Amino acid sequence: MENSKKVYVGMSADMIHPGHLNIIREAAKLGCVTVGVLTDAAIASYKRLPYLDYNQRSEIVRSLKGVDNVVPQETLDYVPNLERLKPDFVVHGDDWMQGVQSNVRNRVIESLKQWGGKVVDIAYTKGFSSSAENERLKEIGTTPEIRQKRLRRLINAKKIVRILESHNGLTGLIAENVSVIVNGVKHEFDGMWSSSLTDSTSKGKPDIEAVDLTTRLHDLNDTLECTTKPVIFDGDTGGKIEHFVFTVRTLERLGISAVIIEDKVGLKQNSLFGTDAVQIQDTIEGFCNKIRTGKNAQVSDDFMIIARIESLIAGKSI
Repeated sequence: MENSKKVYVGMSADMIHPGHLNIIREAAKLGCVTVGVLTDAAIASYKRLPYLDYNQRSEIVRSLKGVDNVVPQETLDYVPNLERLKPDFVVHGDDWMQGVQSNVRNRVIESLKQWGGKVVDIAYTKGFSSSAENERLKEIGTTPEIRQKRLRRLINAKKIVRILESHNGLTGLIAENVSVIVNGVKHEFDGMWSSSLTDSTSKGKPDIEAVDLTTRLHDLNDTLECTTKPVIFDGDTGGKIEHFVFTVRTLERLGISAVIIEDKVGLKQNSLFGTDAVQIQDTIEGFCNKIRTGKNAQVSDDFMIIARIESLIAGKSI
């Protein structure tokens, strides 16, 4: 006789290992298994963005033996899905009995009481850790395509994306590895900003686009070699529109996620000078044409051109 009991399993499933398979196997013994795969936003709310996006992870889980259904779990909190599905059992590894996830487990228990459901804690599978595997992947590095996609995924997944300026390999490693634990939740920088100001001052030059693109990319490559997080490139004014085409293609080829340009013309002056310096803005038509030309030059849909409007810096209204 077919088991009519409903079983719910929540997981990130970024890297499937024997621990995940054991939980699904034990869950299948109890009834029909629905796996709630955490969305990118749910995972990013308490740790680093997963390597695989939601669609990739849910497709992998759907193909696993013992899994009957796959649904998105939009938050770390199980309750919304539980109240909708009303499972008889929620199965999880017993590692959530302690630490930051213990509060999640308590909420699950209280929710299940409403219809007589039960939490089943499966013994943690020793020798396998998703966190450890993540660290090993960081040591291996990344590819330009994977790095480039991450910024857009982060913007879609998080309310605030934290970006730290980086101008060499050492500062890149700081952005890559520094983190703090607040109320049991790990917080870290999501990406890096390649600043024209620091690139210029580190070479003893003023911030007037005096350092050419080739020189800046030579230094940026040191950062790319030892990091995996996405990079936003400060493109100043973008230069001549004819040159901006090649800038976009070069940055895209390197795996840079975005270039940000400002609507200034003539000799560029740093915005920190405000109205103390002459700030000449491009026309709306001219700046829009530069953005349009850059977008037409890019190959992938993931590369972004970010426009910075300098009206307030120039002493004008928005």
